[in-house]
Amino acid sequence: MGSMLRYLIGLGISRVQTGIFPYGTFAVNITGCFLIGLFYALAWRHSWMSAEWRIFLITGLCGGYTTFSSFSLESIDLLSNGRYLSFGLYVGLSIFLGLLATLAGYYVIFSWR
Repeated sequence: MGSMLRYLIGLGISRVQTGIFPYGTFAVNITGCFLIGLFYALAWRHSWMSAEWRIFLITGLCGGYTTFSSFSLESIDLLSNGRYLSFGLYVGLSIFLGLLATLAGYYVIFSWR
């Protein structure tokens, strides 16, 4: 399911946004980081989430949804085509915003009272 969702989001974004920057993979990686933070916090905070649901949501859904291997390949492609600024922005923003989105997902759960 995560892989199909990743494909559909990437396809939708590529129809709207064209250019050399891999916007689809970027959007999926950031939202995937947010979701994994959210699911991790839910599993940690609430006992109703069984081990099976944790595995399904975190490993299955998020694992199929996020695209780090695509990220890596696209980064190498940007470098090999001499697109150094795009490479730097893509790698730097993906890592920074990915970490920030994971933390945000985690804190969304812990801020609820």
